[in-house]
Amino acid sequence: MFFYKLRCSVFAMRFINFRRSYSVASEGREILVERLAGNQSGITVLGLNRPEAKNAFSRDLVDTFSDILVDLKKDNSSRVVVLRSLTPGVFCAGADLKERKGMSDKEVSEFVTQLRQLLINIEQLPMPVIAALDGAALGGGFEMALACDMRTAAENAKMGLVETKLAIIPGAGGTQRLPRILSPALAKELIFTARVFTGADAQRMGIVNHVVSQNKSGDAAYLKAVSLAEEILPNGPIGVRMAKLAVDKGIQVDLTTGYSIEEVCYAQVIPTKDRLEGLEAFAEKRKPVYKGE
Repeated sequence: MFFYKLRCSVFAMRFINFRRSYSVASEGREILVERLAGNQSGITVLGLNRPEAKNAFSRDLVDTFSDILVDLKKDNSSRVVVLRSLTPGVFCAGADLKERKGMSDKEVSEFVTQLRQLLINIEQLPMPVIAALDGAALGGGFEMALACDMRTAAENAKMGLVETKLAIIPGAGGTQRLPRILSPALAKELIFTARVFTGADAQRMGIVNHVVSQNKSGDAAYLKAVSLAEEILPNGPIGVRMAKLAVDKGIQVDLTTGYSIEEVCYAQVIPTKDRLEGLEAFAEKRKPVYKGE
């Protein structure tokens, strides 16, 4: 049954080609969506844009973000997604505690469930997602970064799962993702102590892929994320998506089952036009032109 569902989901992903013409949204919207052009065509940038609350997760922000992801998941023209902040000095401060203070216990539980699902939806986007941390990523904001496939960070950016300082726990997947990135013992230390650390520290621990010195415009991590996305763009988009699926599903099971998942994912690329284009380009000693078909 598992492999049947996997085959069906892969089949659907290959042939759905939902295109929506995103543009930079009107001023004041909490998530701005931008499609890069030219040599960067295929990179979709999601910009957190709630400066008055340090991009904290409000009900409206979560609703808006969720709607965007529904369309993005079906969009084959987006080959790589970069998640950044448009608010200087901060990536995301986590939950909006001012809004949460007025919630009932039931409302808090419902909101955390909704936020957890939002981050799962980010994690399950079919294309690679890169988080660019040019500023503080704390609590739920750091959990969102952990839900991405890769992370770039400014060396002085502050981050951490700080929930135990508020007598709660990370509730949007942080207790599950961080131990899978680090060792369980180190993840426990960071969660139990609510320690805040820098981007440079995060790279030494293996949490972020790349750390960069911050520039005058405050977007060094974003520029590095776009550079990383540009390295991915020339490669076959179906192959990249299948590789992501194979890794994400494979690390959750035993090795033998993982091999079977890889086999299923490989089977999806064999009949594609892109695979044949890759072989022809190699024989003709030219760069391949992949169309995601």
